[in-house]
Amino acid sequence: MISRIEGQLIQVDGSTALIRCGALTYEVLIPSASQPRLAQMVNETVELQTRHYLEGQSQGSSFIPRLIGFLTEEDRDFFELFITVKGLGVRKALRALQLPFARVAEAIDAKDIDLLKSMPEIGKRLAETIIVTLSGKVDRYVIASSESAGEDAEPDEHAELKHDAVAVLTMLGETKLQAVHLVERALAADADIDTADALVAAAYRLKELV
Repeated sequence: MISRIEGQLIQVDGSTALIRCGALTYEVLIPSASQPRLAQMVNETVELQTRHYLEGQSQGSSFIPRLIGFLTEEDRDFFELFITVKGLGVRKALRALQLPFARVAEAIDAKDIDLLKSMPEIGKRLAETIIVTLSGKVDRYVIASSESAGEDAEPDEHAELKHDAVAVLTMLGETKLQAVHLVERALAADADIDTADALVAAAYRLKELV
């Protein structure tokens, strides 16, 4: 099993990237969302987290080994989850994922069928299936997206407090995405809040003002 690849990115062509590792050059399939960023890294050394699988040919009588490359382990994990949806094969999922994976996770959490339908290969029925299948399973990707402030971000001293408050808000009926946004806004308004109960109360006060 090949789980990671590092080498010189020599070409990006649509859904594939060519990576030279010593005397060998590997063809790596990439999600649509990763193509623009990787296209700017041609001739640089890159490291991709990979998924190794066998692609069936000729009605399953033969198989071709394939590598899929992801910019982060989290992206790879989300992709593994995404393709558990009935009707979403590997190739279809790679074409569909034109948006950042965290944005797709937010849409699933918010049950945003319109955004999911805007993705290639995704019709209304499949968008509904994605939401039914993955609802409640994408929390970690939504929280990671909201807490991420870039590669140089400092550790978040309120991380545990926010996590507890978000858990309470979701138990009370808020979507994960809405809960995260309310908590972030409440802390931005009053950074001295130091308990989850106080943070939840402040979040609801903000919601009432909207």
